[in-house]
Amino acid sequence: MIVKILQKSKTFRAVRYNTNKVEKDTGELLKVSGFEALSGFSQLKPQDYINYLSSIAALNKRVVYPQFHAMISSKGRAADKQSLVVLAEKWLSGMGYGHQPYMLIFHNDTENNHIHMVSSRVDKQGNKISDAFERIRAYRVLNQLMEKDEKKLAAEAVSEAMEYRFSTAAQYLMILETKGYSVKLVGNTYRLAKFGELVADVDTAKINSSLAGMGFSEDRKLQLRKIFEKYRPLTNANLLPVLEKHSGGAHGKILGYSSELSERLSADFGLGLEFVFHFKDHKSPYGYTVIDHAKKNVFKGGEIMALAKFAVDLSTAPHQSLSSIASNIPFQPGHFPEENMLLEVLPHLVNEDFNSGLVEDSYTGDFDFGFDIADDIDDEQINGRNRKKQKKTGINTR
Repeated sequence: MIVKILQKSKTFRAVRYNTNKVEKDTGELLKVSGFEALSGFSQLKPQDYINYLSSIAALNKRVVYPQFHAMISSKGRAADKQSLVVLAEKWLSGMGYGHQPYMLIFHNDTENNHIHMVSSRVDKQGNKISDAFERIRAYRVLNQLMEKDEKKLAAEAVSEAMEYRFSTAAQYLMILETKGYSVKLVGNTYRLAKFGELVADVDTAKINSSLAGMGFSEDRKLQLRKIFEKYRPLTNANLLPVLEKHSGGAHGKILGYSSELSERLSADFGLGLEFVFHFKDHKSPYGYTVIDHAKKNVFKGGEIMALAKFAVDLSTAPHQSLSSIASNIPFQPGHFPEENMLLEVLPHLVNEDFNSGLVEDSYTGDFDFGFDIADDIDDEQINGRNRKKQKKTGINTR
């Protein structure tokens, strides 16, 4: 399960975006709360909701971006629309939007069921809803609702990583980083953070005492080398950058590297492999690591096959352009609709103080969210398909 706070906006364009989904039968308006002033209307239009939210936002001119637009997504169909509604209600309360007018719209146009939430960052008294540490709190609230104890999970991850065979402390830490933990060395202790919270400590002495103590499996290296050699001529091995995505389709910094070959070896054959390519700035990778989850080994890639050999493409498959392949490599997980690409209600079930423990100068770490689903942008934004419009009860799109 992931949560994403979507792009800010000076207007309430997300209302029209989501009602367009309803109109095209790829979305369903499941709940509207806090719009009692509109109860006298016989048939509400999207503009009525927009006007109401705008009138509340006008109570505080200092808030430049009054729209609150967020999304919670399950992995695949693990959560149905009813359970997502309940979760969204509780999450909104935990984020301080329990008394706010809001709309809940379920989307079914991707491989992952997800629900959008639209509200106002200004309340009916003209006060701004706090956005301090908003993105960190978003996951804290969600994890508490899912009854996930991050410190307990971190302790388990630290212990499980110790069961791997590794030859350097960096390799051990790499196992934890692939699980979404940020690591920072403080004195003789590595401090682990996730979602802005310190969740575990690991002494350097403990890591050093485990370095290659059990030895590596030469048979496993030989097995992987044979598999690499077998499939390298059959699959495109060119390494391509996975780029950070910005609004409007622009690309930002390089987040990592991948290839069709590494993706295939990761996904197929039940090998349990994970590839980490090492690079600096915008230069090409200079090495790689193979994390063997199935047999619990961490190998320097060159011990199995030199990078210069592993990354040379011997396949006869047609090559795609750099931008085409880079945009399709499933590296960045999550569902990230962007508002500049768009066309254009709540019980109080959570009482805990989700802001406790967060102070302005506290260490939060350069953490990686570690989402568990693949990049899953709404198909309407990508393909621009023209579906037959179907009118839905309770919403007039005229």
